Amino acid sequence: MEDFESVDEVIKKHRMSGRFFSVDGVQSFALDYGNGEAVLCLHGVPTSSFLYRKVLWNLAHKGFRGVSIDLPGLGFADRPEDFDYSFPNFARYLAKAAEALNLDRFHLVVHDIGGPIGFALAAQNKDKILSLTILNTWIDVVNFEKPLPMRPLEKPLLDEAELATITHTTWRLAFDTMGVSNADKTSKEEIYAYVDLLKREDDGKAFLKIMHNFDHSEEYRDLCLQAVQNVPYPVQAIWGAEDPGLRYDRYGEEIKKAAGLEEVLKLPAKHLLQEEQWEVIADKIAEQASRPPHYK
Repeated sequence: MEDFESVDEVIKKHRMSGRFFSVDGVQSFALDYGNGEAVLCLHGVPTSSFLYRKVLWNLAHKGFRGVSIDLPGLGFADRPEDFDYSFPNFARYLAKAAEALNLDRFHLVVHDIGGPIGFALAAQNKDKILSLTILNTWIDVVNFEKPLPMRPLEKPLLDEAELATITHTTWRLAFDTMGVSNADKTSKEEIYAYVDLLKREDDGKAFLKIMHNFDHSEEYRDLCLQAVQNVPYPVQAIWGAEDPGLRYDRYGEEIKKAAGLEEVLKLPAKHLLQEEQWEVIADKIAEQASRPPHYK
């Protein structure tokens, strides 16, 4: 764990370690470390590319190019009022973002809402996917239920009131109870940085639009399943087994069954497993990258 003087210093370091780019006039930000085969890591809510900073450094040290892109509305990305903050449009945006960053083919890592978004990206671009690593997420979008603490954020009137309660203090509590099993691996300044990256200039209003736009259609579920069934690339799942929201016994088993996996690697971690199990995650991505294309 690093010692920082302030939250601003953490965010400044994060910003300086990445780069900005634009897709269809909407600017976003990417962490982009190392060289070699690309690994594209998709974040969820209420996080950003910041979540993957440790994973990406480890991938770079293993000879990969680790990339994570801020979804519009989060992190350093633009937050246009008229942007379509839906899962299908995020998948389209990321496909174009991959082109803008010269990611011709890449290993894909998904987490949280980055799961259903990434599944659509993979299903629609199978020829570009080298492998798929699934972290705590869901695939049956029809029957998905938001974890209890997140439900007020999808309801008009309640959403803005709930957003206002997300402060350094309350996020630290959520980080400890929902996010990680061992908060000692992350400095308090890094924990607080999540809040400042979430709210920035619009105070998190674009985040609320994302929370209102979860896709629950059967059509989208079918598309997600196409990303893990009868695919030409290897698929694996790694789970923070102590996640109280996206529990393994429901969502992990759902992924295991949908993808036809023999096993899911369960780690002693909660929802933000990238903050405490980054070395294992990077090791498993690298291990899977060495498997032949036909291996599942």
